[in-house]
Amino acid sequence: METRLLEYFVTVADERNVTRASERLFVAQSTVSAGLASLERELRVRLFERTTKTVTLLPSGEALLPLARELLDDLEGLRQAATESGSGLRGRVRIGTFAALQVLDLPVILAGFRREHPLVDIQLVASPTGSTGLLDDLAHGRLDLALTAVPAPPDLDSWPLVQVEFVALLPEGHRLASARSVSLADLAADDWVDVLPGFGNRVQLDHVLAERGIVRHIAAELAELPNVAPCVAAGFGVAVVPDVVDSTGCVRVPLTEPMAPWVLSLAVRHGAGRRPQIRALIENIRVAAGTPQLP
Repeated sequence: METRLLEYFVTVADERNVTRASERLFVAQSTVSAGLASLERELRVRLFERTTKTVTLLPSGEALLPLARELLDDLEGLRQAATESGSGLRGRVRIGTFAALQVLDLPVILAGFRREHPLVDIQLVASPTGSTGLLDDLAHGRLDLALTAVPAPPDLDSWPLVQVEFVALLPEGHRLASARSVSLADLAADDWVDVLPGFGNRVQLDHVLAERGIVRHIAAELAELPNVAPCVAAGFGVAVVPDVVDSTGCVRVPLTEPMAPWVLSLAVRHGAGRRPQIRALIENIRVAAGTPQLP
């Protein structure tokens, strides 16, 4: 079986579209289509249901996909081990992160990694839909690693790096500004400031509010967590956020009923950690965060 046919299969499965897959592979669309047909003939099974507009994995394709990913990861690791024996690590790592991440000094970590491994190309990617978008990019092969604040699905490996408690941010002069603590119900009638849907802290807070039957009015949805506090300070509303932002101009109040902490994790596809450059970067990030190294 030719490796390139498996590459075609995995990329089309990721993109759910032959045209986008061919663009990612820098191969003609007709070549990808012919390669998929050849693979299906060789395996004697249909992998996709294809129409003029959509590509859908059949159960046989779903079963084959993780095996194909693992095989390609192993082959890539073998190639790199052969070429790196005398020149050090090389290759590319695409890592998804937040545009204004404050809890982990990723630029310093990556700069140190590049000094140690100058032949590894690091590409930083952000997502407008936060953690959920990053996990989707990771699951579909558009990223190799991702920092995320929502639980990773079973087909991804993840390691917690940082845990932070949630706090309430109130404008100075708010009726509860002098309280020793506040509950989510205490703030239900206020206008709120929050990040966009899809970001980990928003997903977690929305879930807790729904569990407690609390309906709120969001007056401002922002693309970056550090922008929440200035809006609160200006009197635009209240907020409940992980205690990682500069709260200058706000009154920071603990929650009466603490939520589960906001957890920043590092996620990777199963098997991708066998690629030497990805494994090395995972270890560097985990050491910097003070978490145990990989076995």
